[in-house]
Amino acid sequence: MTKRVAVFLFLLVAVAADAQDKKPTTLREVLLAELRTTHNNEDWFVPANIAVKGLTAEQASWTDGKGNHSVGQLAYHLLFWNRQSLARLKGEQPDKFSGNNEETFDKFDAKTWNDTVQQLDAVLTELEKWVETADEEKLKQEASRFTHISTHNAYHIGQIIYVRKEQGSWDPKNGVK
Repeated sequence: MTKRVAVFLFLLVAVAADAQDKKPTTLREVLLAELRTTHNNEDWFVPANIAVKGLTAEQASWTDGKGNHSVGQLAYHLLFWNRQSLARLKGEQPDKFSGNNEETFDKFDAKTWNDTVQQLDAVLTELEKWVETADEEKLKQEASRFTHISTHNAYHIGQIIYVRKEQGSWDPKNGVK
């Protein structure tokens, strides 16, 4: 009896480990994995939701005085560009944009910090939903856009972590020492 239980437990652990090791194999799975690891799934790096978690509006507004962006400015920039991409994917008119990328940082307002965080989460969720529901042909047409979105998000999330470390508001238990 104990030998059977041991074999059963071994098989159960092996099946569970195999399920965890499943790597994305389809285009949809790869794009979703990319989006989710820059949104709310911890993997190789800290996702956006953890990067901005727990910051006050005052902390989000802090800069190093050397001309670098604040966490709030970086988060607003991500919100702006992810909204632009989502609107285009949906066939909608994106928000007006003068072409000056600095505006996508400078429109951050500390009074709206909590809204910025919530809206960033919402737009990232909507991008994931788009990938989940798109037909295969549309997914193939837009795959490059999603790799750029994910790369752009990861780049600025890294900057957010760096700013928080400089500021002293980053807890290394959240993923980056």
